[in-house]
Amino acid sequence: MTTQRKITVEVTNETNEVLEPILNDQIVKVIERVLDSENIDVDCEVSVLFVDNPRIQALNSEYRHKDVETDVLSFPQYDSIKDDGFMEDYLYLGDIVISLEKARAQAHDFGHTFERELLYLIVHSVLHLLGYDHMVDEAKGEMRQKEKEIFKQIEVFKTSN
Repeated sequence: MTTQRKITVEVTNETNEVLEPILNDQIVKVIERVLDSENIDVDCEVSVLFVDNPRIQALNSEYRHKDVETDVLSFPQYDSIKDDGFMEDYLYLGDIVISLEKARAQAHDFGHTFERELLYLIVHSVLHLLGYDHMVDEAKGEMRQKEKEIFKQIEVFKTSN
């Protein structure tokens, strides 16, 4: 899908970890791919915040009442874009918070690169921002299938699997 859509991605890194500048470009491309998969062709904005484990644990406790570290939190602006067909000229999709510590540990545990894990978490989170969920088996299957379809389209994953 070729679109004239403009995607604004605000990336903030609250950690001391220095990320490769090319990663920001990859994040935007991955977000574009997810939006393409949902036929969203209006201008969009997403905020991505990188934090450490204590910070994401505090956010998880505050907003989800779960006092544990997690890899990623998604804060959608809308209940569901995918189900409601909600469409305007401009969409602020919401906020994504990723623990770089947790992402690095998971990459090691799963035997793939840190970059792959980080970009997977972006795909996963943007799908949440669009209304996908994995709390029940049927919805989980739909979300996992969508993730797989998107991954097949992203070159960075073709070389790391």
